[in-house]
Amino acid sequence: MDSFIFELKDVYFSYLGRYPALCGVDITIRQGERITIIGANGSGKSTLLHMLDGLIFPDKGAMKAFGRELNETLLNDEGFSMNFRKKVGLVFQNSDIQLFCPTVKEDIVFGPLQLRVDKKVIEKRLDELINILNIEDLLDRSPHQLSIGERRKVAIASTVIIDPDVLMVDEPTAGLDPLTTRHIIDLLLQANAAGKTIITSTHDLHIVEEISDVVYVFGQEKRIIRAGSPQEILEDSLLLQANNLIHVHSHSHKGKAHSHPHLHVYHHEEG
Repeated sequence: MDSFIFELKDVYFSYLGRYPALCGVDITIRQGERITIIGANGSGKSTLLHMLDGLIFPDKGAMKAFGRELNETLLNDEGFSMNFRKKVGLVFQNSDIQLFCPTVKEDIVFGPLQLRVDKKVIEKRLDELINILNIEDLLDRSPHQLSIGERRKVAIASTVIIDPDVLMVDEPTAGLDPLTTRHIIDLLLQANAAGKTIITSTHDLHIVEEISDVVYVFGQEKRIIRAGSPQEILEDSLLLQANNLIHVHSHSHKGKAHSHPHLHVYHHEEG
């Protein structure tokens, strides 16, 4: 029997009741899957992750998490909320949202301390993340004195240290250098190898094949318009071009016009 983590049926959501962000979304996510969500800016990717993290709730439609309907009333129950926050972790697109303590170390350990994780367990996990992400020199620094890439690594560490069953990351490689990108991809792959469900929202098509079992494409209609294997999606240049994920670049060579598809690689933070 399939073990469902999330089930969304015909889900709608709008900000302030006026600005549609999700319009009829259907998605089912199983334990241990690697899910990647792609789409242009404003297509609903970040909104979906916020909903899966229990930060917002559908205006219409149904959403289940771990077999139970997820709503505000349920998350107000302290016991359920504590369990849910241990199971589900989100790395926000804007790292500054997650970083608010005086030092990097305090920021990283804040979450598990709030969730009453044993301090010895926290120290063990911290040591592992220091080595994986190469952040030992950052521990005593203020998070807001760090580079974009350093802040991204700290934000990821502050979520991964909770050891959630479901790890969601919103634009994990945006604006990062190749080495930092490699560290983050390796961390996601290691987490999945340990049985974690990984849900990634990204514009960076270069990383999609390596981190995905299933790819969902959001259209400008703010709903999922296509789902498939990474190979199926990445080979469909018409689909990618129509949804502003690649563009066709034309140039002249020896008097002849040539056209080539180019991937969009975004370095700014929009959802």
